[in-house]
Amino acid sequence: MKAVAIEEFGGPEGLAVIDIPEPAPAQGQVLIASEAIAVGGVDVMVRSGALAAYGFREGHVPGGEVAGTVTAVGDGVDPAWVGQRVWAFTGTGGGYAEQAIAPIGEVVPLPESLSAVDAVTLGSSGVVAHFGLSHAHFSSGETVLVRGAAGSIGIMTVQLAARRGAGAVAVTTSSPERGRRLRDLGATHVLDRSGAGGPDDPPGYDVIIDVVAGEDMPSFFDRLTPNGRLVVVGAVGGQPPADFGTRLMTAFQKSMSFAAFSAATVAESARRAVRMEQFAAAGRGELQTVVHEVLPLEHAVLAHQKMDAGEVFGRIVLTP
Repeated sequence: MKAVAIEEFGGPEGLAVIDIPEPAPAQGQVLIASEAIAVGGVDVMVRSGALAAYGFREGHVPGGEVAGTVTAVGDGVDPAWVGQRVWAFTGTGGGYAEQAIAPIGEVVPLPESLSAVDAVTLGSSGVVAHFGLSHAHFSSGETVLVRGAAGSIGIMTVQLAARRGAGAVAVTTSSPERGRRLRDLGATHVLDRSGAGGPDDPPGYDVIIDVVAGEDMPSFFDRLTPNGRLVVVGAVGGQPPADFGTRLMTAFQKSMSFAAFSAATVAESARRAVRMEQFAAAGRGELQTVVHEVLPLEHAVLAHQKMDAGEVFGRIVLTP
């Protein structure tokens, strides 16, 4: 079967279409004929070699989020899953392929009203947004700033914060056009990438959800209110400086907090429940999925070029 592998760490040109044997599900696993494959920020980091220290090697097939139809099951899995349309998390890779393996605990049935493309646009990002806000102890009436709001996680965070009664939802983004689109999704204030805005913007924020991290992250501590909380849910801008904590300490009397959040720390059953709820809401039109572009699997290099160029608003999806 066709798959896309990282032949050489670095730029998108290091990706290549290859032929690999069709996988077979082991105990507790299912085999999925993929209809849609998410292109995520973590895929870009893996491809660049930034995560090589975590065991990724050249030859790795990236991609962790697919949707399609179950075609086979391993031992211990109910055969009734065969033929069902599902969303699945494949783990640290294996998604950029015509067929993918996933553990049954990370498989969620899809409502008829939700397409495979919409499912992979929402499946992981919605969960990170939901639990990221919870990790920040966000409550109704508080002000929220979403840093790096044009990606799928940021877009879902904007929508969920607005739905949960935020007093204001500010976003950082790279252009007025993106700002207008984010306002349509629930943002109330649009800032530039540095966090600068206008005189009518809130003077500070109770919660900052940061998808970017990177060298500029510490400057956003200055935008927290007393008792404010900054939670990093992604690092598409790279690692923050090693001494970023000194910014917190210099504002000791403001009692501000910093945390990192990964959905891997949330119980599988809780992730599953939220995904099913969000899939149903999206199927009813209550949550909007934003798809930047749908490309053939063979165009994975182009997808990553667009990601590297910062062109993407929402999610790029690959289709076998």
